[in-house]
Amino acid sequence: MRWLPPVDVIRLGHRVDRDRRMTSHLGLTARALGANGMIIFGDHDPSIVETLSGVSERFGGEFTSRFEKNPMGYLKKFRMGGPDRLPGTVVHLTMYGESHSETLPRIRRDRPVAFVVGGAKVPGELFGIADYNISVGNQPHSEVAALAITLSEWFRSVALESSFSDPIIKVLPSKSGKSIIDKTK
Repeated sequence: MRWLPPVDVIRLGHRVDRDRRMTSHLGLTARALGANGMIIFGDHDPSIVETLSGVSERFGGEFTSRFEKNPMGYLKKFRMGGPDRLPGTVVHLTMYGESHSETLPRIRRDRPVAFVVGGAKVPGELFGIADYNISVGNQPHSEVAALAITLSEWFRSVALESSFSDPIIKVLPSKSGKSIIDKTK
């Protein structure tokens, strides 16, 4: 498989009392569809990191998740790069953006990418920080759906089924019923 620069999902505005399930689903979707990790900004909620770590431990792969503070500062530094990292590309997923089908193919694939998914209140500053503001349709929709469509198209040429190393549990494709390899049994 060819080398791909890291892809992270940035979750903005996580609220512990309202967004636990949505943020968990964003992380599960990011992991399943090829992202390297998720960085969460908002209310600190260790249960999300524990959930995502547990899934990676059981089903394989090296997906990481963590909480950070100051999302706009983080994204500005991400874009600039550093001594040990190439400058990154910030892609904001928003219903107010340009068409994803026209814009996604133009995004460079030779540097780290951060796909930013908003929460309750996305700072207007993000539209200026982002290299691309793209939409999967210009109608209200789920951020999980937008992320899934975007990552599916981003990694179209990568065989995701074979990209999870050292699983304890492996689900095999099956026409009917469950086909599972469980190393704990």
